[in-house]
Amino acid sequence: MSDDRIDVQGLGRVAVLMGGRSAERDISLLSGQGVLAALRSQGVDAHAFDPAERELAELKGDGVDRVFIALHGRGGEDGTVQGALEWLRIPYTGSGVMASAIAMDKVMTKRVWSAVGLPTPPSVSLAPHEQTDARIADIPAAIGLPLMVKPPREGSSIGITKVSDAAALVPAVREAARHDPEVLCEAFVEGLEITCPVIGEGDRALALPIIRIAAPDGNYDYQNKYFTDVVQYHCPSGLPPHEEAAIQAIVLQAYRVLGCRGWGRADLMVRASDRRPFLLEMNTSPGMTGHSLVPMSAKAAGIPYEQLCLRLLASAALDHA
Repeated sequence: MSDDRIDVQGLGRVAVLMGGRSAERDISLLSGQGVLAALRSQGVDAHAFDPAERELAELKGDGVDRVFIALHGRGGEDGTVQGALEWLRIPYTGSGVMASAIAMDKVMTKRVWSAVGLPTPPSVSLAPHEQTDARIADIPAAIGLPLMVKPPREGSSIGITKVSDAAALVPAVREAARHDPEVLCEAFVEGLEITCPVIGEGDRALALPIIRIAAPDGNYDYQNKYFTDVVQYHCPSGLPPHEEAAIQAIVLQAYRVLGCRGWGRADLMVRASDRRPFLLEMNTSPGMTGHSLVPMSAKAAGIPYEQLCLRLLASAALDHA
């Protein structure tokens, strides 16, 4: 839908969901305030709504016609709030229940991608009963070192450790398990870190320009993502045009096979040795802060922040209309 055909008044009363109870609450509040200001600047009757402070059922009493989900992490992009909004019959931005739930879980996402032949790094997942010292000690032989240890259902690099020495593996698993009962150990891909946003649905989905991320010592962690200016973002990415187009095609396939809609952002590594891209994860409720990557990529594609927010809001839908 092009912006000049969006009937702003027809969007009705809008709630911007922000905050919530996840580990990413602070980032969600920043995203939500940005989206709220952008929508109001376009004449939308938009209001802040924090599910940590109010019951979702109050959206009905408020006369809300559609919701912009600016929640991040658990309770916001894992299918739970989407399911509640389906029950309330209030259209919402982003992916539906199933796609949100799968994409929030890196282990399940990798299983889906692997099943259709999409490239994702080799990995081992550890259920709680498998997190013994002996089992953990076997992992380097299976996928090599260095490797990344991650809580599968957290975002913003929370609880992630890069392990280069086998002696550090057990503490890394214990740290990840503080955030998620299951732990994902994934082979580290040496090379370029990139991200590629997508907007739309199905055959109409569009991959936006790729952003190449250059963090000091490759340390693209929570602090550097949101609270420093030491990370460099390159958009245009500087990748050869044929390489960028090939990666965008992979990202679109990854987005569609998960059943995503509205918008999303895939994170990838491009292996230095052979320029092969590897999918890491799909974010179905990406950040919208001043440091966020989807607005940066959209701007490079000629879509200002305010128009991006309006376009996403206009795409709000239900799984079962």
